[in-house]
Amino acid sequence: MTHPDHVLIFDTTLRDGEQSPGATMTHEEKLEIASLLDEMGVDIIEAGFPIASEGDFAAVSEIAKLAKNSVICGLARANFKDIDRCWEAVKHAERPRIHTFIGTSPLHRDIPKLDKDQMADLIHETVTHARNLCDNVQWSPMDATRTEHDYLCRVIEIAIKAGATTINIPDTVGYTAPRESADLIRMLIEKVPGADEVVFATHCHNDLGMATANSLAAVEAGARQIECTINGLGERAGNTALEEVVMALKVRHDIMPYHTRIDTTKIINISHRVAQVSGFPVQFNKAIVGKNAFAHESGIHQDGMLKNAETFEIMRPADIGLAGTSLPLGKHSGRAALRAKLKDLGYDVGDNQLKDVFVRFKELADRKKEVFDEDLIALMSEGTDAEHDHIQLQSLKVVTGTGMAPEADLVVTVDGVEHHVVSSGDGPVDAVFSAVKQVVPHSARLALYQVHAVTGGTDAQATVSVRLEEDGKIVVGQSADTDTIVASAKAYINAINNLIVRRQKTAPAPTM
Repeated sequence: MTHPDHVLIFDTTLRDGEQSPGATMTHEEKLEIASLLDEMGVDIIEAGFPIASEGDFAAVSEIAKLAKNSVICGLARANFKDIDRCWEAVKHAERPRIHTFIGTSPLHRDIPKLDKDQMADLIHETVTHARNLCDNVQWSPMDATRTEHDYLCRVIEIAIKAGATTINIPDTVGYTAPRESADLIRMLIEKVPGADEVVFATHCHNDLGMATANSLAAVEAGARQIECTINGLGERAGNTALEEVVMALKVRHDIMPYHTRIDTTKIINISHRVAQVSGFPVQFNKAIVGKNAFAHESGIHQDGMLKNAETFEIMRPADIGLAGTSLPLGKHSGRAALRAKLKDLGYDVGDNQLKDVFVRFKELADRKKEVFDEDLIALMSEGTDAEHDHIQLQSLKVVTGTGMAPEADLVVTVDGVEHHVVSSGDGPVDAVFSAVKQVVPHSARLALYQVHAVTGGTDAQATVSVRLEEDGKIVVGQSADTDTIVASAKAYINAINNLIVRRQKTAPAPTM
């Protein structure tokens, strides 16, 4: 903390956000998101739960080595093994942090079968152990908002005396309301000895739709760290959305005179990327980053916007990294125009990436009269490393008709070897998936198949998301195409490629 009005932004997209069912990210995707968070000015990045898996440990460790600005934090339960493993992962960071926690409410105390005194002793021992390893220790009483106030004060005092430098107050189940959130923080700061020597943080969930309001209320009461995620990603209804609290503090600085270090012009880019790698699309009317957040269709609104944008907009699109207008490109557009448009959308592409994207843009422009912003966002979501995939789609023809089972005629290459197969199904997509499965047998369950059009019109691109689950592993595949069936095939193949990568990374090491 450098100033009493500075609010620290603690991003837990890579830990709490990734716990959303189906939101698992690859190692490379985690490193990419961490880099974007670091660049945009996030104070603390909670990079993962190191003891959860070898993959989590490797990701946290690598992020710790690569981070340039942010504190890198790992999560650990209240035991020495977790804490030691967490320290091994974060110790490479220039500024490491250990975050340890235990459930303190009556319901959560019952899980480990500890009485109040036993839990208090455990908190003292584990926080002390963490502080002996690292001088930056955060402690959280999980389900704090449903913990008895006298006991909450008692254990927070113990954690502070044991060396905790940040005390996080989690609303683990999204139960509290703004006035309660503020009253709780205010009471703790006033009553707990040593409270003025630590940073109080707030961690809210959105089960009742009040996560942002609860976080801001906590700040007004004295909290100086907000735990949040990009797009509000998180378990159940999600966490406090980073973009919402940051922009609320910026836009309403008149009544909330606090500031953050976030470069808000980078918000839209990381929002798009998190949506892509997690497979969780942003709802159209989502605050700040939704597709309609700066859209105006009503005649009265459009008239007002033309005369003065402030009539119906309380912030500028440019404030979050968006171009103010949506100007479509076409097949005659050149690389310079494409690069400029991508930059307007928050994508800073290098020459090699631009070369690849431009080829795919031209292919799309040949099939569409106009290529809109949303088309380009979908295009960027496909990535540029398809040539390295194990399975690649070469051609697809689907025959359907009244009274006949749809039939898919598919040609794919698997590690460079071409395979041709014909398969039928209950519908065209089922026929395609069946054909792919004949070439690449697997036991993964199709947990999600989702289609949405990224623009209007009969030539709109369809973005397809596919989620597969196998032996506890969840992978996501995405693709976009003006042909929904082709997009479905590409997304399914993308998911299987991701599954193959996950298998390789989690396979047991060979023994001698």
